[in-house]
Amino acid sequence: RAEDYACQTACKRILMSMKTELEIVDGLIEGCKTMPLPQDPLWQCFLESSRSVHPGVTVHPPPSTGLDGAKLHCCSKANSSTCRSLCTKLYSTSWGNSQSWQEFDRFCEYNAVEVSMLTCLADVREPCQLGCRNLTYCTNFNNRPTELFRSCNTQSDQGAMNDMKLWEKGSIKMPFINIPVLDIKKCQPEMWKAIACSLQIKPCHSKSRGSIICKSDCVEILKKCGDHNRFPEGHSAESICELLSPTDDLENCIPLDTYLSPSSLGNIVEDVTHPCNPNPCAAHQLCEVNRKGCQSGELCLPYLCVPGCKLGEASDFIVRQGTLIQVPSSAGDVGCYKICTCGHSGLLENCMEMRCVDLQKSCIVGGQRKSHGTSFNIDCNVCSCFAGNLICSTRQCLTEHSSEDERRKFTGLPCNCVDQFVPVCGQNGRTYPSACIARCVGLQDNQFEFGSCISKDPCNPNPCNKNQRCIPKKQVCLTSFEKFECSQHECVPRQLNCDQTRDPVCDTDNVEYTNLCTLYQKGKSLAYQGPCQPFCRSAEPVCGHDGQTYGSICAAYAQRVAVDYHGHCQAVGVLSDHSFHSECAFVQCPQLSAMGCKPLLAPGACCPLCAGMLRILYDKDKLDNFARVTNKKPITVLDILEKIRLHVSVPQCDVFGYLSIESEIVILIIPVDQNPKPLQIEACNKEAEKIESLINSDSPTLASHVPLSALIASQVQVSFSISSASTQVAPALRSLFVSLLFTLSSALTRYM
Repeated sequence: RAEDYACQTACKRILMSMKTELEIVDGLIEGCKTMPLPQDPLWQCFLESSRSVHPGVTVHPPPSTGLDGAKLHCCSKANSSTCRSLCTKLYSTSWGNSQSWQEFDRFCEYNAVEVSMLTCLADVREPCQLGCRNLTYCTNFNNRPTELFRSCNTQSDQGAMNDMKLWEKGSIKMPFINIPVLDIKKCQPEMWKAIACSLQIKPCHSKSRGSIICKSDCVEILKKCGDHNRFPEGHSAESICELLSPTDDLENCIPLDTYLSPSSLGNIVEDVTHPCNPNPCAAHQLCEVNRKGCQSGELCLPYLCVPGCKLGEASDFIVRQGTLIQVPSSAGDVGCYKICTCGHSGLLENCMEMRCVDLQKSCIVGGQRKSHGTSFNIDCNVCSCFAGNLICSTRQCLTEHSSEDERRKFTGLPCNCVDQFVPVCGQNGRTYPSACIARCVGLQDNQFEFGSCISKDPCNPNPCNKNQRCIPKKQVCLTSFEKFECSQHECVPRQLNCDQTRDPVCDTDNVEYTNLCTLYQKGKSLAYQGPCQPFCRSAEPVCGHDGQTYGSICAAYAQRVAVDYHGHCQAVGVLSDHSFHSECAFVQCPQLSAMGCKPLLAPGACCPLCAGMLRILYDKDKLDNFARVTNKKPITVLDILEKIRLHVSVPQCDVFGYLSIESEIVILIIPVDQNPKPLQIEACNKEAEKIESLINSDSPTLASHVPLSALIASQVQVSFSISSASTQVAPALRSLFVSLLFTLSSALTRYM
C-alpha cells in the first residue's frame, strides 16, 4: 500500500525479518521516513487494532476542520453519491478504515466519470507546476521550463526506472487489470520508457490539468507489443485503452511523441526560472517567489520560505500564516463552509460557519436549465450559474439579428454610451470614462462625481483625529460600498519611533525609505509604494489600463496597474471587435516590448501588449458575506491581485489588473523584462492558462483562499509567438495601423 518505492522495499524487508510490533513500527518509521498517520493506507494495517502502537506515538482525535480540508473540498465534485460518501468519510472527521480506502480505490480512483473529483484531489496532492530538469533516467523530460508537471522529482524518476524493470518481466499490473506484454526491451523500448516516465512525472495540460496519455498512443503500443494471446478474456487493445486512456482530445490527454526525443531548447531554459520547484522550504513552510528584493548585505535568495498552516491534521496543503481560509464544514456537507484564520501556532483557528449554499439550485436561461457551476455565453457575454444565481458580464453585443440602424449606432460601450472621455469617480473608487457608463453599471447620480478618482484628495479636509495622520489609500472596491464604505484614506497614529519592518516606499524626491512610517517621520510625501526605480526619477504621467492617469509608471505599478500609454488618459479604449473609437486613433502607443509576439488588446485599452489575459466573473454577494463575517472591511481589486500573484511561480512574469467597465476583473500576466524573450512570453501565457483552469474548476488551490473563492468563471486570451519579421512595424505607424484596423472593421460591419 505504500506509495513510495523505497518504503515498499523497506516494508517487505521489515515484515520478513522483524517479529515484535515495536520493532516493526520503529523500522517503518525509519525506512519510510514518516510517522504513523491513520489516513495512510500502509499505516492503517497497523493502527486498526490499536490507537497507540508505539511509546510516544499517539493518534489524536481528528480536528474540527477535518483531516484534510483541501481534499474534503474535492468530495463535492464527485458525480456519484457512492464516491462522494466514500471521499467524505476518508477526509472528514472520521478516520476511515481499510475497507473505505479499498472501496474508494475500486469504485472511484480510476473511474472516468469522476474525473472532476480526481483532478481536484491530484491538485491537492501534486499541483501542476511549470518546469522540469535534473532527471537522470527520464532525460527527455528535462529542459522544459514552460510545460506543466505534477511530479518532476528524483523519486518519480527512480519510480519510472523501477516500473520499467517490473514490466520487463512480461506483465503490467494496473489496479484493476493486468496487461500481458511482449519483451519491451526489444519491442518499442523508447515508447515504453516514455509511458513509464509519463505515468510517474505526470505532465499535465495547462487547461484541463489532465495527466493521462492519449488513447491512440495506448492502442498503438498495445497492438504492437501487447501479448494478445494472454489478454484477459473479452479484452482487446482498444477495450483496455478505453479503460486506461479513454480520450484523444489534446486538451485532456498527453501525446507521447513529445517525450520520445529530448527538448530542443538547450541552454535558453535559463530565460525562465522556477525558484520554488523543487520546493526548497521545510514541510510547515510555504515557498513564495521573492519579488521584494533584499537589503544590501543580505543573502538574497530568489524565494522566500514563509510560515504556514496545514488544512487539517493529515493535510500536506499549506496556506500562508495570517490569511483567511475557506474550508468545508467538518461533516463535509456539500455547499457548507467555514472561514478560518491561519494562526501563528501553525493551526487553523477562529473558525466561523458560513451560510450553506444550495449547489443543487439551477438557473433557467432561455427556457433551458443550467446547473450550478456551468459557464456559457449569452450573445457576446460570458455567464455562470452559481447556486441558482445568474452572473454575467455586461458587454454590449451585436448579434446576427441586429438591425442596420443598431449596427450604425453601435459604440461597443455599456448601454451603447457615446464615445466621450469625460471621467467621473464612483464611490467604489473606480474612474469611469463618462457619467453615462457610471449610470449603466448601476451607480446613482449621487454616487459619483466628475473628475478622476486619483485627482481627488481624500485628506482635504482632514478626516482624522489630531493625534492621527491621514494617508491617501486609493482602492477600487468589489464589495457593495453601501454596506462597506470604500474609504480612500487611512488614519494612522503619529509614531515617534518606527519599526524596521522592510516594506520599501519612495518619496516625491526619489528617496527610498524602509517603510511608510519612516517616510512620514521625515516629513516627506509618498510618490509610490515599493523601492525607488531610476526610470521613475523624472515623473511623467501615464495612462493605466484602468483609465486612470498616474504620476509615473511606478505609481501605476504600485497599484498593480499596467501602463497603456504615456501621457494623460484621453480615450475610452476598445471594448468590442465591432466598434470604432476615433479617440484611440490619436493615442501614441509605445513600441511593443517584444517583436516576436502577436499582441492582444485589454478591454478598454488603446494599445496592444504581450501578455496572458484573464477576464473573470466574480460573485459580489459572496464577497459581501466574506466582508460581513470577517473584519467588515471592503474587499478590493488589489486584494485579488495580490493573492493571484502568489500563484504565479515564474519570477519573469508579474500580475497586474483592474475592474473593467463591463463588470469583470481583468488580470494581465506580463513579462517583467523590458525586452522579454519568446520563452518568457510563453511562460506568462501558461501561467494565465493554469489560473484560468483553477478558477473554472473551483480547485482548492485557489478556492481555499478568501477572497479567491468568489471568482467563479474565467476566459483566457494569450499572446502567441510569431516570426519577428511580421512584427517589424514602425512605432510611428502603429497607432495609425490600429486606427485603420478599427475603421476597416467598422466599415465591414456596416455592409455585412
